[in-house]
Amino acid sequence: MKRFVQALEKLQITVGVLFLTVFFVVILLQIITRYLGISVLWTEEVANYSFIWAIFMGAAVMVNRREHFNFDFIIRKLTGKKKVSLNIFNDLVLIAFNACILVLGIQVVREFWNYTWATIPEMKMGYIWIAIPIMAGTMIIYSVSHLMDHLKANKAKEVSE
Repeated sequence: MKRFVQALEKLQITVGVLFLTVFFVVILLQIITRYLGISVLWTEEVANYSFIWAIFMGAAVMVNRREHFNFDFIIRKLTGKKKVSLNIFNDLVLIAFNACILVLGIQVVREFWNYTWATIPEMKMGYIWIAIPIMAGTMIIYSVSHLMDHLKANKAKEVSE
């Protein structure tokens, strides 16, 4: 499971960096073309949608690394089995929350798949919205991996006691 999670994280980082690069290049293009008085209609839309993808991929990676903003004052005060139990509870809450996001995200993708971009009618909005279930699905995978680690740690605490 660890290798799969590492490979998945690497893929998400690559995709996120790719979309962040697209965002940066398109914004530069927009600045240059506005300065030159040239109207390029699609730059704002491409920048927005590439930023969405970059953020969603990065958010999932942050769940895996446990680097999101959190209140850890309770966790820092707990030790042993209590700390592991709270971590298990947190993982279960994350799994449940992301399962809801996954289901709702799939519904959104189905509903809006055939909508088109305003400036590039050949592009489907589904390509943007699919980032939501991908993010939620990978967050579930990362949380299950953490849960398995915490269950092993909990079992080790029981054996040592």
